Amino acid sequence: ELPTMKMLLLLIALLSALLPASAAPPTCYSRVLSLSKEITESFKQLQTSKTVDSCVEMLPRLYLDIHNYCVLAKLRDFVAYPGCDRVVEVNELKEKARSLYTILISYCRRDLVFLTDDCNALEIPISPPIEHS
Repeated sequence: ELPTMKMLLLLIALLSALLPASAAPPTCYSRVLSLSKEITESFKQLQTSKTVDSCVEMLPRLYLDIHNYCVLAKLRDFVAYPGCDRVVEVNELKEKARSLYTILISYCRRDLVFLTDDCNALEIPISPPIEHS
């Protein structure tokens, strides 16, 4: 019985080493975190793009921090903004923002903890920390 147990443990260890680290299903937190980063990055790219319509400059800022309760109002304001309907990239961004809002208020409502409600913090993006080499 002992050799069978060793063989089983070895098999489990081997399988866990072969499986990618992302084999675990995404949690609500990891999903909203990655989606908020994706939206923020897409918004930055949209703002710096030379080929986009001038209405993009009038869009509400879209720096997102899912730990800030004000992110819900920020997402609502962005999705409801009436301008730029003719710009495909803006419509795609609004759709992602709508999805994030829905995930935050329905699917992940009980899983998230908001650490602040500082709405001004969402107006000025915080620079990522500089990595020292």
